[in-house]
Amino acid sequence: MTGTTTGAVPTSATTTGAAAANGQATTGPATVHLVPHTHWDREWYEPFQRFRLRLVDLLDDVLEWAEADPRFRFTLDGQMAAVDDYLEVRPENRDRIATLVRRGRLAVGPWQILLDEFLVSGENIIRNLELGRARADELGAAMPVGYLPDEFGHCAQMPQILASAGFAHACLWRGVPASVDGHAFRWVAPDGSAVRVEYLVGGYGNAASLFADPALFAQRAVALEAALRPVFGTEPVLGMYGTDHSAPVRSLVGLVSGLAEDGAPVHMEITTLGDYITARNADDDRIAVVRGELRSHAAANILPGVLSVRPHLKQAMARAERMVERYAEPLAALWSPTWPQRFLDMAWWRLVDASGHDSVTGCGVDETAVQVFARISEAEQLGQAVRDRVVGGIGRGVPRDAVVVVNPSAADRTDLVTLDLEVPAEWPAVALQHADGTVAPTQVESRTPALLHEERMAAAALPTFFPRIHGRELFGLEIVTWEVHAGERVLEFDLARHGGAEPFDPDALRAAVAAAAVDGTWAVRLRARERRVLTGPVTVPALGWASVRPVAATGATAPVPELVPHPVQAQDRCLDNGLVRVDVRDDGTLRIAAADGTVLDGVGRIVDGADRGDTYNYAPPATDTVLDAPRTVEVTAPDGGPLRAAITVDRSYSWPAAMDWAHDRRSDACEPASVSMRVELRAGEPFVRLELAIDNRSADHRVRLHVPPARPASASHAEGQFAVVERGLTAEGGDGLDARSAGSAPSGEHPLPTFPAHGFVDAGGAGLLLTQACEYELADGELALTVLRCTGQISRNVHPYREEPAGPQIPTPQAQMIGTTTVALAVLPHAGTWVDADLVGAGERYRHPLHAAPGEADVTGPLESHRGLALEGAALTSVRRRDGGLEVRMVAQSPEPATAALSGPFAAARTVDLRGRTTRELPVTAGRLELPLRPWEIATVRIDESTATGSK
Repeated sequence: MTGTTTGAVPTSATTTGAAAANGQATTGPATVHLVPHTHWDREWYEPFQRFRLRLVDLLDDVLEWAEADPRFRFTLDGQMAAVDDYLEVRPENRDRIATLVRRGRLAVGPWQILLDEFLVSGENIIRNLELGRARADELGAAMPVGYLPDEFGHCAQMPQILASAGFAHACLWRGVPASVDGHAFRWVAPDGSAVRVEYLVGGYGNAASLFADPALFAQRAVALEAALRPVFGTEPVLGMYGTDHSAPVRSLVGLVSGLAEDGAPVHMEITTLGDYITARNADDDRIAVVRGELRSHAAANILPGVLSVRPHLKQAMARAERMVERYAEPLAALWSPTWPQRFLDMAWWRLVDASGHDSVTGCGVDETAVQVFARISEAEQLGQAVRDRVVGGIGRGVPRDAVVVVNPSAADRTDLVTLDLEVPAEWPAVALQHADGTVAPTQVESRTPALLHEERMAAAALPTFFPRIHGRELFGLEIVTWEVHAGERVLEFDLARHGGAEPFDPDALRAAVAAAAVDGTWAVRLRARERRVLTGPVTVPALGWASVRPVAATGATAPVPELVPHPVQAQDRCLDNGLVRVDVRDDGTLRIAAADGTVLDGVGRIVDGADRGDTYNYAPPATDTVLDAPRTVEVTAPDGGPLRAAITVDRSYSWPAAMDWAHDRRSDACEPASVSMRVELRAGEPFVRLELAIDNRSADHRVRLHVPPARPASASHAEGQFAVVERGLTAEGGDGLDARSAGSAPSGEHPLPTFPAHGFVDAGGAGLLLTQACEYELADGELALTVLRCTGQISRNVHPYREEPAGPQIPTPQAQMIGTTTVALAVLPHAGTWVDADLVGAGERYRHPLHAAPGEADVTGPLESHRGLALEGAALTSVRRRDGGLEVRMVAQSPEPATAALSGPFAAARTVDLRGRTTRELPVTAGRLELPLRPWEIATVRIDESTATGSK
């Protein structure tokens, strides 16, 4: 994906004397290392399979050429997806590729796919690198460079990820700040890890037009060298010959060889990117140092609008990642007798495939977005299947009158769980009994009446009812007993979730009905055991499980506020649990006050403005109409308590229907819109949960939810991939003339200070806990979270905030998001910093609820509680089985050094890098190890499974 014109090296630079002026010896020709390559967007303005046909043609030619001419080299874009997609069509060519890789003529890997770093989890990034490197090594070797040519900016922890995987070098283009005045810099992660970065001056296609006219090749080669020489100084110039979906010209080798024969002042060597970069000194201390994320607009577009377009893709990715990373893998690793490797592999392949920088970003055609969404959904479904199999296996040992509850967190938790249970109708209230004998009150959400269904049928028609019975299942339940009352002409079924031990004989039922139902009209009645949907607190050990049983509540366990820690009191338009209070204002916004005195006033204001941009960049029209006042506000009475309670705020709006393109303003015609906001408060939680349903019928606009901070804020903090990043009020842009060199044009993109947040964003005492990657801005003193952005083009050739097209001008009607979009978040008011408020811990609790499933054993028995692994002092990111052991990954989500303590049923452990290589043995005492961590350090611990006992 281009974003700015590749190959845009100025031709106005002088073509002689440049080398001498920059200290290079002039006794021989200047050197340009030429890297023939292609940048392969797997799916974008065409869907995947259409692009693949072109890929097969390209690689057929490259293989033939590379085998015929040993002087030819080719770099295949740093991602194995292109190789895998090709070999699925041409499996017979695997050995040909492997031979070229081993001989150094074809560079592949190390990534599986060129991802978007801000729209996926940190664990997804690691698995991407892990998969790609393993696949490349199978063919000979992965390119030893973290090649990231087209990502839309780079996350802060990428240097640590690369360094821990054994890389000393990276190579990238976008996001580099203006402070970098050369072709290389040292990139330092928050923990201090660093890699040398080869900066792609002019982009990954700075030599793309070199061979466009063979007659001008020599002249253009000299111009290229002269234009780039000020950046490279005395080092050989790097020329990237290739661009999106491009193949090299057949005359390449001959033209390059002809330079020397013609005595040209430029010497050109055909090489791979890996060979050029690894010849550089990775420890060069003369180059600039850049710390943290790369999101500058100074020299290349970073296209920040992809953060907010097609939000359903971002939601789906976050759901699927959580399901696979935090439920399926850890539960299977700790509690399954067998490791479902293939199912988890399939889930990860789909997650990684969907992470592409033109995939989850949503900046492709509608067909691409549909396929990406389906792929992500399959990943989530695979994760669900694994989770449910593991929990079901546990449940087969839990009595049917109990429920098993699992904890995805590495710390003991007591949280609310909502259960659908059969309970005797005579119980006035229900409590939940735990394994230690304690009982906890519950709150009734709903009750199912005993009479589930009744209908009247003629006697002769009664046999038509029998096909509704499948085995012993009827209406989603199981038949316990049945009775035929001939005198009353009634056929009655008693149904329950489990049919019980007595067999059900359908032939006996048919015979009884045939004998009794000879005339008249009959009543068919289905009675079910009373069911109550209950919410109650359950305590579950770290990464473990516990069984609980509903019991009749006595006076001492009835759900009265006095028996619930920090109960929710609901009245009028107010919810209060003693930790936080929320009041609904007349305009539909919220006043949220914490017990420490922090107040957020006006939370949830909906602001709608025009967006005449595209999938890559937001842009306002020349004349905008910004609307924030609802036409009507309706507030429902509070529902629930004392464990949880909610208020629903319904606001209606009238939003302009679309853009008036002729006058560059919003249309006069309007469409109705509505925003339904459910406001929920739970006992013991210091945050307020919000769920928004936005009914949108308008096009070309942006909707943001505003949260005023409690105190003035000049900076925000946002949790991203293994780090919390601080950002100011502005973004760095280009200055028109690039002071670094004539070889690197300034960016033509407006530096809009909209930023990504993955786990939370915090400013001025307003913490927003997120369920997906979101775009936010600290604008006019308020946090503005984009909840909907609607646009109808992949790219617009005329764009107020971007000088050049980011892609083709193709309609994307589905990106207008007509229909209902849902958004979930939580608001946590606090004093002090995000560290003081433990936003990392609050987000863990908010995003990873306890999971419950019914017991399945036909026995009565004691309740149980079992611990898995517990982690203190660091955030858990992954638990899985790997190479005969349990692997636990954690990160010190803190600006201060930390000590992680891991405890569980193990006796030996060691740390490993991201390639699985042991870095040090760890002392273990009584099933506990302590591991000192640098601020923001990512650590991976391997536990020998032979020493782990009792965790299954």
